[in-house]
Amino acid sequence: MEPMTEKEKMIAGDYYLAGDSVLVKDRRKSKNLLHRLNVTEYRITKKAREIIKELIPNAGANLYIEPPFFCDYGYNIICGENVYFNVNCVVLDCTKVTIGSNVFFAPGVQLYTATHPLDAELRKTLENALPITIGDNCWIGGNSVICPGVIIGSGCVIGAGSVVTKNIPDNSLAVGNPAKVIRKLNQEL
Repeated sequence: MEPMTEKEKMIAGDYYLAGDSVLVKDRRKSKNLLHRLNVTEYRITKKAREIIKELIPNAGANLYIEPPFFCDYGYNIICGENVYFNVNCVVLDCTKVTIGSNVFFAPGVQLYTATHPLDAELRKTLENALPITIGDNCWIGGNSVICPGVIIGSGCVIGAGSVVTKNIPDNSLAVGNPAKVIRKLNQEL
């Protein structure tokens, strides 16, 4: 059996070397596309849509990104249809970030799959990532942070400024730091 590449380790959530030449090349390609999107185009034009399609090839119809936008690789972001990122969103997609359909991200939302070992010696050379999943029909409020390994169910609203450290069940309103479910949605008060 062939040993896993650093890229395969990264996507699998194992410890990997971020300085691996393949990963460096992939990040450079992403940064070049982001520069074109965020600086050269900046407006959503036909050319900007082509850049977004190349940057995030695993997206359904109607992925809309308001520049500036930032990500590590792009190819680890999997979107359904009708996904909207407002300005200044960050997706650290060292592993899979799966986003359902009809999901809206307010300004400044940050999704972090990247994490690091707690052991200081390991942290000097290795890192790892845990996937993030967001279900259909969600609204993630401005300046919210979604931490590594979190699953947000379908039909959820995450209040502005929330830090989501644990899974959120379907049809929930979650707010705060750390985010807590304060009520179910689509139910009588």
